[in-house]
Amino acid sequence: MVAEPRQHALATGSSISRRRFLQLSAGALIVGASLAPELAWAKRQKPEHIEKKLDLYNCHTGERIKAVYWAKGHYVSETINEINHILRDRRTDEAIGMDPKLLDFLYDIAQKVEARHPFYVVSAYRSPKTNARLRKRRKGVAKNSQHIYGKAADFYIPGRELSSIRKAALSLKRGGVGYYPNSNFIHVDTGAVRSW
Repeated sequence: MVAEPRQHALATGSSISRRRFLQLSAGALIVGASLAPELAWAKRQKPEHIEKKLDLYNCHTGERIKAVYWAKGHYVSETINEINHILRDRRTDEAIGMDPKLLDFLYDIAQKVEARHPFYVVSAYRSPKTNARLRKRRKGVAKNSQHIYGKAADFYIPGRELSSIRKAALSLKRGGVGYYPNSNFIHVDTGAVRSW
């Protein structure tokens, strides 16, 4: 006597045999496996196919830039110049070429915290003159600050907790990360990896 195959109910209320269910499952696995290389390729796009955009707002001047600074495997010089201007020392109106690694650090932080608002920049480039003046008036301003080399930014992102931004920055291990909850900003720089 031959046993009848068991019937399994699907969510639709129809039924199929166990054998047919296994055949369909195996087919789905084969299709999924054939798509895996395509999905992996999408994740490993070449750098020249990636566009990187920054959205920066200078808290003191009210200036804002929201633009692609990296495209087709290169930094976009016009955008970089605009960023340098927005991140200038507001006290002396001096600008410097900001470290591109800092811009990449900010970009990656924005991706990690899924920022929906601009970076509100409190401080970026600081001339040696401004830095010396701040050192006389405040504690915690380093004599050889990364700000004077265009390698640091102090900021916050509206809608994101400072602690979340700090956690994201630390996870990237790109440089210094300072946490200033009482002053409502995070410091990042491209110097040695450290935190305070």
